[in-house]
Amino acid sequence: MIKTAIYARVSTKNGRQDTENQLRQLRAFAATQGWTVFHEYVDRASGKRGDREQFQKMFSAASRRDFDILLFWSLDRLSREGVLETLNHLQRLTSYGVNYRSYTEQYLDSTGIFKEAVIGILAAIAKQERVRLSERTIAGLERAKAQGRIGGRPKAEDADPKLVARIGRLRSQGHSIRTIAAEVEKSPNTVLRLLMSNFSGCAGS
Repeated sequence: MIKTAIYARVSTKNGRQDTENQLRQLRAFAATQGWTVFHEYVDRASGKRGDREQFQKMFSAASRRDFDILLFWSLDRLSREGVLETLNHLQRLTSYGVNYRSYTEQYLDSTGIFKEAVIGILAAIAKQERVRLSERTIAGLERAKAQGRIGGRPKAEDADPKLVARIGRLRSQGHSIRTIAAEVEKSPNTVLRLLMSNFSGCAGS
């Protein structure tokens, strides 16, 4: 018996949106595949944040292998955090041994023949995004230095060993830069600097 979890999301900015439209078709699709619906996770929040309540509960269940496949309406319903973070979410599911399937994008099927091709394309785009992020960070540090500020180095309070360890632990669990920043109550730039200076390769992976 294959168990599927359904994830649906609508933005609170548009009160006319209704997750029931997504859920109805996702339930019907799961039935046609012979999948048993384990749980439905529904968020009414922006997809640009990774700390959505039901989103995080879904990943907790995935880490326990409570279900076999995650079914969602479309990739932008799962996440709108950018290609890099979205790819991280998909890879995180894969690391847990959980497959995923987009209802409206048939090529986004980790059990299908296009899996490797799609992941390859997303990874290439994510690599370019990492390069742009790194270039913007370096440019910002150089600008701060030119203006006479002690740019680039985290403040003493930001470099607290416990904070650094906590950030590293959250990143290793697959959380996005924005989510970590919200969790530790620091700016995304501070989190990124600490990752780059203390965990080589973790900042954009």
